[in-house]
Amino acid sequence: MAPTLLLAALLAAPATPATPLVSNGPTGSDSVTVSVAVPPVLGLAKSARRQRIGYLPRHVVLQTGGGVGMLSVGGGLSFAHRRLDLDALVGYVPARHAGTALTIASVKVKYAPWELPLGSSRLAFTPLAVGVYGSYTFGLRNTGEEGQYPDDYYWWSRTTRVGPVLGSSLSYALPDAPSGRARRLTGYYELATNDLYAISYYLNRRALSLPDITTLALGLKLEF
Repeated sequence: MAPTLLLAALLAAPATPATPLVSNGPTGSDSVTVSVAVPPVLGLAKSARRQRIGYLPRHVVLQTGGGVGMLSVGGGLSFAHRRLDLDALVGYVPARHAGTALTIASVKVKYAPWELPLGSSRLAFTPLAVGVYGSYTFGLRNTGEEGQYPDDYYWWSRTTRVGPVLGSSLSYALPDAPSGRARRLTGYYELATNDLYAISYYLNRRALSLPDITTLALGLKLEF
């Protein structure tokens, strides 16, 4: 009778959910297991999400000229209270202007030490911005015929260029975004050259002048 009552009591006991068990390690027949509660790491997840969002592009750029395409589009980030810009652009040159269609990917870093508000208006003037850029061209301008040139004829890279950038800009403050973030529309110009132009100028100073090796870019930047 007693075993029957004990079995009935066990069957009537409420079921409990299984708890993950972690073993402390085998110790023969005396092994011990302990349950471990793993708290949710929502705080870490939110922090990681904020960090990822912080590296999303904060402005878009539309540019013409500058040695990186007849028309270039891209985006970038601003740091140090808008004094430092990091931009990535993709430019295009139609075949009728280069013999073959060219696509140019470029990265540009610019630093502007001063920004001057223009009275009580929404305008601000940046008198000087300096930086460097690098570009890679997809497509060759001078493919040539097989054997037409010696192997070392093109001693420079035909696809990669680097060089300095110098310019200034004028900004207009737009109404703030719904998130409260400040927005601005900036028009800028840039004067630039590259490694190949600079070397050509150094080797041919009697034939070339600084304007001959300088490119001009005009662009718009929208901060959002």
